[in-house]
Amino acid sequence: MILLSPAVLQAAALLAGSPAATAPLQVAPPVAAAQEDAETLRLRQARELATSGDPGKRAQALALYAAMLQDSPGNSDVLLARGRTYAWDGRYAEAEADLRAVTTAKPGYADAWSALGDLYLWSDRPREAAAAYARWVALAPTDAAAYLARGRAWRAAGERDAARADFEAAAAHGADPAQVAALLASLRPAAAPEALRSDGYRWQLRAGLDRTAFSGGRDAWTDAGVSLRRYFPRGSLALEWLSADHFRQRDDAWALDGYASLWARAYANLRYQQGPASGVLPRTAWRAELFQGVGSGWELSASVDHLRFSTTTAFYGVGVGRYSGDWYARYKLQHVPGVGSGSWSQRVQLRNYYRGNADDYWEVSAGHGRSVDLDRGGALVRNSNAALGVSWVRYFGSWGLKLGAGYADDADGFNERQLSFALYRRW
Repeated sequence: MILLSPAVLQAAALLAGSPAATAPLQVAPPVAAAQEDAETLRLRQARELATSGDPGKRAQALALYAAMLQDSPGNSDVLLARGRTYAWDGRYAEAEADLRAVTTAKPGYADAWSALGDLYLWSDRPREAAAAYARWVALAPTDAAAYLARGRAWRAAGERDAARADFEAAAAHGADPAQVAALLASLRPAAAPEALRSDGYRWQLRAGLDRTAFSGGRDAWTDAGVSLRRYFPRGSLALEWLSADHFRQRDDAWALDGYASLWARAYANLRYQQGPASGVLPRTAWRAELFQGVGSGWELSASVDHLRFSTTTAFYGVGVGRYSGDWYARYKLQHVPGVGSGSWSQRVQLRNYYRGNADDYWEVSAGHGRSVDLDRGGALVRNSNAALGVSWVRYFGSWGLKLGAGYADDADGFNERQLSFALYRRW
């Protein structure tokens, strides 16, 4: 038997007009296409491992990415996937190296800028995150997700006006209305003091000056203070220097002032102050106050203050506060045992966050009786028939300004007029 080659058989079929003559030959797929399919499959498998939530499988994914990059160095898709995986694993330096390599090689790759922004946000660099998301916004100006991401970064950086503008832009580009409403609501003042809200900053420096004039020829008082506060994930601690020039006598004191989050909706303020052996400031002073949120926007508090001069004076207080939208109101009652008719004091406080954020506000306060609440760091025990105060706070980025004025009808027969100024710097 004679064996014919496939070429001879095809020629014979053409000559015979066979149907096989018009059918295309079945040829194997090109080697390059086969390799591409294999790479796509490996990338899909690695992504499934990386997103499983299992640390062991995530390690397998990283090993697969490393092998793929050996076969295809500089592959942007693989670098992007590995960078995201490193970021999920908390390996931020390695993640940044991969993602930066992608954005450098392909500056028009929107997904890479999105991933880089996520990395910076997760690693507590919100301003760098906002800059990366801005590149995403520029590449995809109609993508609501890009505006939402940048808005969250601005919110973490404490730039609430910029965050609000991005959230509103996301709504204009079709973002879920309920999601946008929740994000806008998150920009409203939180039921917590400034000392617990780092807003993306780690440090705050404050310098203040108070001037109090009196009727009846009494010499004016000057009080000054500087504090440096360090923010932590669950609180803050400040080192303070205080100076008081009263009755032509000047005293200095040092203090530590700390705030800490406790359990759900609860936080505490602890303060210790060390002053001169004798003078207008107490030798020692300490405070402990506990706050507990209850119900819808309500806050209860209980406090103890001890001031030691030649003898010790103790203050025990209870308070109730209420947050409602951009408003905050509080009432506090204090008792000083064993002081007779001056043993009780009351104070009311009303605050409005006039720009819809947690930084800028105006406040009005009023009170009467024996108290330390209206004074500089618990410097003195005051006893007034009536006291009124107003203050205004405004931040300009990382700088802040506070102005205040007050009047008191002192129980000793003097009228007080007070002006105060403070400057803040955050970073």
